[in-house]
Amino acid sequence: MNEAVVLKKKDIFMTGVIKENATFKMMLGMCPALAVTGSFESAFGMGLMVILVLGLTNAIISALRNLIPNDVRIPAFIVIIASVVTALSMFVNAFAGELANSLGVFIPLIAVNCIVLGRAEAFAAKNSVLNSFIDGLGSATGFTLSISLIGLIREVLGKGSLSLGVLLPLPFKTTLNIFPNDFALGVLVSPPGAFLVIGLLLALFAAVGNAKPKKKVVAKK
Repeated sequence: MNEAVVLKKKDIFMTGVIKENATFKMMLGMCPALAVTGSFESAFGMGLMVILVLGLTNAIISALRNLIPNDVRIPAFIVIIASVVTALSMFVNAFAGELANSLGVFIPLIAVNCIVLGRAEAFAAKNSVLNSFIDGLGSATGFTLSISLIGLIREVLGKGSLSLGVLLPLPFKTTLNIFPNDFALGVLVSPPGAFLVIGLLLALFAAVGNAKPKKKVVAKK
């Protein structure tokens, strides 16, 4: 694989992570961003599932794109996505019961997540299998990083601690005490806290994105 091809695939991946970040740029998938970010583990667990679903469905849809009639492409995409989500939901229920109980209905709702269907229609239906798989991974990774950051901020500032291994099937369980619970902002782990944290992060990223680099002034001799 030559350098130009490698750079193109890197650009495809990074576009979904940064340039077209689903949460902070495109404002997509806001329901799970609000509902499952009460803790870092629940947010990260949801992100991992979206990575699996989006990578697989993008690749499958790309492979079948020439066999699916244009008139029924959206229903066909939904059937493919729902099949993958159903299989994943059964797997999570079997091996990560605590995570499944925590996320509840939001696991099957991945099937109608606008990020998943949007990438199928905008990219996978028009590009090669490998590029579509990379695009899916990039978009899902951007989403995962975003909601994990929201969950981390809400849990740490809202509880003063960070729990690991409680929801995810890790080989250990631990709680890291960051600061005394008396100083925690309990409102951040409540539903209004999700709006507050997401609003502040959106404002921060918008400010960073709109900041113009200062022009260097060259002194005349």
